[in-house]
Amino acid sequence: MSENTIALVTGANKGIGFEIAAGLGALGWSVGVGARNDERREAAVAKLRAAGADAFGVPLDVTDDASVEAAARLIEERGGRLDVLVNNAGVTGGMPQQPTDVDLDTVRTAVETNVIGVIRVTNALLPLLHRSESPRIINMSSTVGSLTRQSDPDTENQVGPLSVAYSPSKTFLNAVTVQYARELRGTKFLINAACPGYVATDLNGFRGVRTPEQGAAIAIKLATMPADGPSGSYFDDDGVIPW
Repeated sequence: MSENTIALVTGANKGIGFEIAAGLGALGWSVGVGARNDERREAAVAKLRAAGADAFGVPLDVTDDASVEAAARLIEERGGRLDVLVNNAGVTGGMPQQPTDVDLDTVRTAVETNVIGVIRVTNALLPLLHRSESPRIINMSSTVGSLTRQSDPDTENQVGPLSVAYSPSKTFLNAVTVQYARELRGTKFLINAACPGYVATDLNGFRGVRTPEQGAAIAIKLATMPADGPSGSYFDDDGVIPW
């Protein structure tokens, strides 16, 4: 990776996504700030530029085909390739999420953004990633997606409350990550899932215990891995998370 590296972070106008963009920008990379809201996206870009980052705005709604296709065209016109994609945009789907009485639209909303949105964005940008010498894809997951921890009474404190939409959407995302890693095995791609930890963001009503900057660290680490780094794995700051 060099100062000419081009990255895109989805959902980057605030929280963990903004701090991922800030961390990559601090490396001298050119960083696309993907976000739906025009005002918040441009405010984030201005803040990053004021800190010295080569940041640019990318209008992006991961649930909309036309928006994603337009984002891919913008990045191609700007740099001709993409080196790092961080799929960070996500939603809880809404609460409550007790399995026995959940509104099915709550589940659909979580899966549409957290899983289908990742597939939509990744596939639209794969042609640009193939042009990179060191393509990296980081899917921002969560430890709540770990079936091992969800099914172990001794680790219930690591997986939060029942959430039949959000937690399984992250499990689904983990499985999707493995499938991409399998298909692209033997290529230059490194594709991994990452958990930022319990970060205080508006996604959880700012109840988390970690800062967005701390939560961004694992994505930055995976984005900057050398060519012999792992692929198809699931990490947090402490190392590999059990599936």
